[in-house]
Amino acid sequence: MNIKRIIAVAVSAGLLAWLMADGRWRGLGEVFARLDGLTLGLAAAGFGLSYLLRALRIFDEFRTQAGGHFGSCLRITLIHNAMINVVPFRGGEAAFPLLLRQNFGVPLPRAIASLFWFRLQDAFVVMALAAIVWPGLHPALKAVAVVGVLLIAWWLPRWARAPHAWADGSGLTAKLAKVRDAFAESTRHARFGWLWTVANWTVKLAAQAGLLSALIPAAVNVGAAGALGAELAAILPVQGVAGFGTYEAGAAAAMLPSGVALAAGLQVALALHLFVIACSVTSGAIAWLFPAASALETTGTAPSDIQSASSDADGAPTRSSAE
Repeated sequence: MNIKRIIAVAVSAGLLAWLMADGRWRGLGEVFARLDGLTLGLAAAGFGLSYLLRALRIFDEFRTQAGGHFGSCLRITLIHNAMINVVPFRGGEAAFPLLLRQNFGVPLPRAIASLFWFRLQDAFVVMALAAIVWPGLHPALKAVAVVGVLLIAWWLPRWARAPHAWADGSGLTAKLAKVRDAFAESTRHARFGWLWTVANWTVKLAAQAGLLSALIPAAVNVGAAGALGAELAAILPVQGVAGFGTYEAGAAAAMLPSGVALAAGLQVALALHLFVIACSVTSGAIAWLFPAASALETTGTAPSDIQSASSDADGAPTRSSAE
């Protein structure tokens, strides 16, 4: 186990220890009691719409391979999302390229490059939104940060598509050339990729902000700060097991300037995190009940390979998690 995994386990264990101290875990029931049916329904509907938008992003990029089968893209989205939320150390990311290969016969390098581009788009959008709404930041600095993010997002795919002589080399250079070309292809085929990405994050953050503000309770802008803080924590190179610990710490830290005490912020962020996981696991389990009819015929890869590959990706056993 390397140092990053040790830190990840320590962060998650720290959250668990905090919950056990003075019976703080009992307060979760009181936090959830603040929610009414309408709030829960709107939040669940928001997450559902977010899943649809993510599926549209996949359907847009792989429209040739998908052949009009949007349902298969939605199934990939739901299973991938569930595995990200429950498999340790982001091992669930391995489900995405394997599902694309199983359903549409997409080569693994192409699918991995697509996943990398999706995650970059997610990071760019979240960073830009965070710069816009970050409390206490001078407007000029906000503008500089947003412009910087936009410039990088504009330049990166063009750099990947530019002619290069990397393929003429050997060894590592030749391998990097294949990765660069696969990445360029991924950025070229998504006609409305940025539209789906921005729409997804707008809906997703709005749903989380509304739920978090009801859990505190506080104004929606406070919940929005907490939701952004949690998502920014997900970009960190070191994550808690299934995100536990880092997600809560990011949300609580972002709400501190709004007067939300750290202990209260951690508690409501944990409640939000549990709700997010419940939605993703439930939707993923439902999607798993409707396997793609052509999965085995296309590649001969059994569905169980997804779990084993998720484990192999990080060297950690699978457990029963955006974007």
